[in-house]
Amino acid sequence: MFNFLRRTRLVKRGLASSKTRRRRASNEMLRNLEQSPWMKVAIFAAFVVGLALLIFSGQQQEPTRIFIFALLILATAIGQLWMNQPQTFLRNSRVFLVFGVIYLQLALTKLLIALCESAVFTWLKPETAWLIAPYAFAPLILCVLLGKNHGLYGAVFVSLWSSILVAKIDAPMLFNGLISGFTAVYLTQQVRRRGRLIRAGFFVGVAIWLLSLTFGLIGPIDLFNPGATDWAMISLQSTFAIGNGLVTAMLVGGALPILEQLFQITTDISWLEASDLNHPLLRRMTIEAPGTYHHSLVVANLAESASEAIGANATLCRVCSYFHDVGKLVKPEYFTENMNFERNPHDDLAPTMSALIIIAHVKEGVDLALKHGLNQQVIDVIQQHHGTSLVYYFYQRALQQLEDARAGGKIMKMREEDIPEVSEESFRYSGPKPQTRESAIISLADMVESASRSLEKPTPQKIEQLVTDLIDQRLADHQLDECNLTMRELKIIAERFRFTLMNMLHTRIAYPKEGKTEAAVREDGARPDVMAAARRPASAPPVSAA
Repeated sequence: MFNFLRRTRLVKRGLASSKTRRRRASNEMLRNLEQSPWMKVAIFAAFVVGLALLIFSGQQQEPTRIFIFALLILATAIGQLWMNQPQTFLRNSRVFLVFGVIYLQLALTKLLIALCESAVFTWLKPETAWLIAPYAFAPLILCVLLGKNHGLYGAVFVSLWSSILVAKIDAPMLFNGLISGFTAVYLTQQVRRRGRLIRAGFFVGVAIWLLSLTFGLIGPIDLFNPGATDWAMISLQSTFAIGNGLVTAMLVGGALPILEQLFQITTDISWLEASDLNHPLLRRMTIEAPGTYHHSLVVANLAESASEAIGANATLCRVCSYFHDVGKLVKPEYFTENMNFERNPHDDLAPTMSALIIIAHVKEGVDLALKHGLNQQVIDVIQQHHGTSLVYYFYQRALQQLEDARAGGKIMKMREEDIPEVSEESFRYSGPKPQTRESAIISLADMVESASRSLEKPTPQKIEQLVTDLIDQRLADHQLDECNLTMRELKIIAERFRFTLMNMLHTRIAYPKEGKTEAAVREDGARPDVMAAARRPASAPPVSAA
């Protein structure tokens, strides 16, 4: 309150700006709930109550014994999640998502079983429930949202719980759930388009159909007397089995956008949709900062190639690379790639002011990203892609000016304390350092691409030396201490950078001009070797960029 009043007075006196920089909204209560152990206990307690409602609401024999089995499975599930997925276990929202989706499938299964047993619809018989139960619902959602390990986890435990909803252990329900769940996870490990979900649903339906034939849930089929077989009923049952997978996939496709928004998860499908270059910020960049736009596209290619090589999220890297330098839109002319050939605006500024403008593009980028509602992971990359690195050029320029001032001060007999010192902290980005593998890859790609533009006559040896030196420099400056990149992965990243840069920076053949075609023919009638242009000495004019 007092800070607001103080700021208002300064604005009235013209000593402060009336505009404030956008900041990410922080909710202390939500952060506490995310890490609270009591919240985790409440989630598990709610799941236990839900299991009790499903088990004791039916006509099962020995429901108490079945409920004890369900609690033992729950204890195993909690232990597995804690040991194998500790990052998920620490976040209450992720725990709620996993067990919430599993419980939703169990509730749907129980509802369908009750509906088939009630004989409300004459064409729904009790055994039909085994054909229309949504076996792949939880595995599909968890695999697409959280990864294949979570999908397999969901397939195993939802199958175990489903199998005891109708009996102590129901073999057809158990194996249908396991195999169809594993099929769904296998086919959706990398879903980049929603059509892949439908394809996965079809094959899940085929798996359910084959298993149902094996367990005798479809039929009976008399192979020796085909005329005695009720083919109409078999066709209906087969439609139920295959349609089960398709309908489940369509339900998952509709639920994914809602779950992504609720739990702040971005899937590869959403990243691919976000890679559209017609975004307003990118369109502005093509007009106001074309050099930065081209730089961002090259960084995207470098980062995507490197991330694919080490198994990181390549689509995320590409999209974040597009926006990582969006803050340069505020003062594009102060960055090398956008400067014209007439003047350098930094010639009129002190090194500290130049460094301040360069460093500010990170905060300006966060501000623009918040204004346009960009994904939180994009904002994190914008903030982290320079880490706490040094604006080396202007820092060296400031040191040189300091030495010149000291030399001039001795002539003018100035006191040492009257000459201002150069603080290295004033020339460093505010950070934080890259926190994820993807953020670190984009940071390295940004640095490598910028430095590669200064190479004269790039050769494979020069490119290799440049990439190695720059990565070693970042390591020595401790900029990669907080991400999960290993030395082996850094070596692979460096190799991918070298390969991509060599393909992008290669020279091209000089083509003869149209007006000189006749003169180019020698007296003996032979034409000159066009390929020789690529082998001419260094003193010759530069190769045409045709």
